[in-house]
Parts: sequence; C-alpha cells; structure tokens
Amino acid sequence: MTRRRRPLDSLPRSAAWQHREARDGFEVVFLRAEGDGLAIEGDTAAVEGGEAWAVRYRIVLGPDWRTATAQVAGTAASGRREVALEADGAGRWRIDGRVAPHLDGCLDVDLESSAMTNAFPVHRLGLRVGEEAESPAAYVRALDLRVERLEQRYLRLDDVDGRRRYHYASPAFGFECELVYDDAGLVLDYPGIATRAR
Repeated sequence: MTRRRRPLDSLPRSAAWQHREARDGFEVVFLRAEGDGLAIEGDTAAVEGGEAWAVRYRIVLGPDWRTATAQVAGTAASGRREVALEADGAGRWRIDGRVAPHLDGCLDVDLESSAMTNAFPVHRLGLRVGEEAESPAAYVRALDLRVERLEQRYLRLDDVDGRRRYHYASPAFGFECELVYDDAGLVLDYPGIATRAR
C-alpha cells in the first residue's frame, strides 16, 4: 500500500540549525524542486573535539524521498576531501563510481554534519503513530567523509502540540533520543546535536 506523502512544494525554501553539545556550529540549507524530486544544498561549519571542520553538500532526492545522488566536500586542518554517492533507488550504491556492497539495502544518505538528512527517512517511511521501521543509511562522517553503513530505527510517537515525534535509535553509537519535527517534516529538536534556528 502506498502511503500519502507530503508534496515537495510544501517545504520551506530554506532552513537552519544551531549545532550544540556534540559540536558547536551552524548549518544552513536551501531547498528547491529539481525535476520531479528535490535538490538540497547545505553548509555546516563547526568545532568538534577541539577540531574545526566545514562540510558543503548537494543532495538530490526522488519524488519518493529516496536519495539519488549526494556530493559532499569537506575541509579540515588535515586538508580538503570530496566524495560522490549515487544510488539506484533500490538499495544499491556507488561511491566515487565504485560499487559499494556494504551499503546494500540503504535508501537514504545521512550526513553526520547535517540535521537536515534526518528528514529523509521520516518522509519516505510515512509511519503512522505506533509504527516503527528499520532504516539503514549511507552515513558520511564529517571529518574525513568516510562512508559507512549506519543501522537506524524510527518509531512514530503521539504528536504533541501539533509536532510530530519519533523515538530514534542508532545501536552502533548506543544512542537513542526523541526527535521532534515541524509540520513540514524537518527536525526541530535533535537532542545533543542540533536545534532549529529558522
């Protein structure tokens, strides 16, 4: 059964997050329609563990919120790096043109440097209250742009004050929290990571 998804044109043209606790920084993103999908361009600059870094990204999503491509560029004291990801929409990926079997089954890209990318599985899954789903992602590290597989789980909780809530778990990091989203499906509060500034 196909879930009804929010039209892409209901999203804001831009959004921003203050990154805090895990790191100190700021992220700004710009969203626009591209074909029948969505293009997202963003920048995050932060200091984490005493090291400064900056990440610039461009992600293209299909109309079903599955990641099609992601270009990520990062700068740190160790130098500048770039990585390009391509996905076929069925869970197969290429990293810089090379097949990446460790990402088989992933439908989303998740950037360690970004609060924006937590919107992708929420929109794609369309969970109803009480439903949960596994949502592994192609996870791009902030400092060195290494691409890993990240197992994740989302459980839709009751809405509170018109805000959507999800219990999020990432077993590899031993991390769980409650994520709060606005009515456009963009995260407002990511405990220990970021809060929405605009």
